[in-house]
Amino acid sequence: MKTLPSALFIIDPKKEEIAVAEARKLHIPIIATVDTNCDPDVIDYPIPANDDAIRAVKLLTGRIADAILEGRQGEQNEEAETVEAENEATNSAE
Repeated sequence: MKTLPSALFIIDPKKEEIAVAEARKLHIPIIATVDTNCDPDVIDYPIPANDDAIRAVKLLTGRIADAILEGRQGEQNEEAETVEAENEATNSAE
């Protein structure tokens, strides 16, 4: 990795204690599923869910992946609109 991630998504923070500790140390926000055996105080954005059920894990990871793709697509659309507006301004000035 060339840069640090903007956030970290973890399914089982109890099992991934090292990842949680590293993210805390580097001030990376943590999004994680939290059930009865996890401490929600160390998670920035807890999602109450059963991390032992494969269907729940598939649903959550699918939704998070879709949200990331949608966000990236929105950023690309905004960048394209900005470039287009700059080109129109340059062309109208000439």
